Parts: sequence; C-alpha cells; structure tokens
Amino acid sequence: MKQIPLAIFPEASPSFESYVTGANGAAVQHLRNLQDVAAPVYLWGPSGTGKTHLMRALAAERQNAGERVGWFDARSEVPWPVDEAWSLVLLDDCQDFDAQQQQAAFTVFVEAVTLGVQLVAAGRVPPVDLPVRDDLRTRLGWGHVFALEPLAEDQARAALRREADRRGIFLSDDVMDYLLTRFARDLKHLMRLLDRLDVFALSHQRGITVPLLKSMLAEEGAA
Repeated sequence: MKQIPLAIFPEASPSFESYVTGANGAAVQHLRNLQDVAAPVYLWGPSGTGKTHLMRALAAERQNAGERVGWFDARSEVPWPVDEAWSLVLLDDCQDFDAQQQQAAFTVFVEAVTLGVQLVAAGRVPPVDLPVRDDLRTRLGWGHVFALEPLAEDQARAALRREADRRGIFLSDDVMDYLLTRFARDLKHLMRLLDRLDVFALSHQRGITVPLLKSMLAEEGAA
C-alpha cells in the first residue's frame, strides 16, 4: 500500500516580505504606504502575478494592527454589506463578477467612499477591459491603477528555491530547469506543482529528481 504522508509544512501566509517583487515595486510600495484613506487602488495582471497575494498581505497587516477588513470576490454571495468599522475593503476577481455581484460591488464602492473606507480591487485585465457594467468599470479605474508583470526566469527560480528551502527539500538545477522551461512562470501554478512534488517524493520515499517529476506528471495524466 502506498504511504500517504502528512503535510508537515503549512502554506506560508502571504505577506509583503514573502512577495517576490520583480518589476512590481511601485505597486508594492504604494500598498505598503497606504495611510488613512487614499484614492482607490486597482491591481491587474495575468494569473500568478500576485494580485491576491498582495491584497491578502495588506489585509493581514491591517488586521495585525487591530483593524477590521472586508473581503469580497467572485465566490462571495450577495448582498455585500459594508461595515463602517472597517478600515479596508477588498474586491478580488472583478472580471468574474456576475450581474448581481457587479451591482453589489458598485454599492460597496459608493459606500466605502462615503464612509471613508480604503478600497483595493483586482482583476486579470485593466479596468477599461473589464466585462462589467459601465458605472463599476469607471469607478474601478478612477484611482491608482497598477499593472503587475510576471516574474523573469531568474526571479521565478529564486522564489522556487526559497520555498524549497523553507520546506527543507533540495531542488537540483536540472529539476529547476525542467520546471521553468516546461511550465509558465506563474508562481501560483509553480508553487502548487512544488507542493504536489513534495508530497509525491515523500510518499515514494525518494529524492526529487527529473525522472521522479516525470513519473508524477505521468500518474496525473499531465505528461
């Protein structure tokens, strides 16, 4: 019987320190310097550029300071009430909002501005290209808009190496080259792949090698 190992290393909580900045320094600096209530912020970029990571990092920082935060995304059921005690409200996956969620997001935006609650939103495309109602699209593009760029290969390599070191596993240059030349430099996808590879190696009681990685992908039907 195949041994199923227990998860030893929990997922690291998103923070500004754990975000690999790359070319996105302006967005990170702006979020870290938000004080009181500034103009709304909208982050956009392809999957894996860290939009959700940065918003969760900002939320965690506010909560650690004893503040209250609201969060809504495409999985949140409406209505979306805004609490005047919040210091921050976040809207994620804006491109996936259905008609009811678009109405809720518009109301959230208006109430946040009225109550003096900081608002940060994110989506995969710039505000002008969002498939949402015009009044919401206009408001999401009203404040500071930052385009997040994917990591360069050396930056993705460094992020993988850091996560592997955190887990106490060794990734050879051959394994790193295989991961970075055959898969998109989407950190979200790469980290999930590393997680599966870690579990697979433990269950087979083998070190992580390219043949082991190929074996895992073959078992998953992804080879």
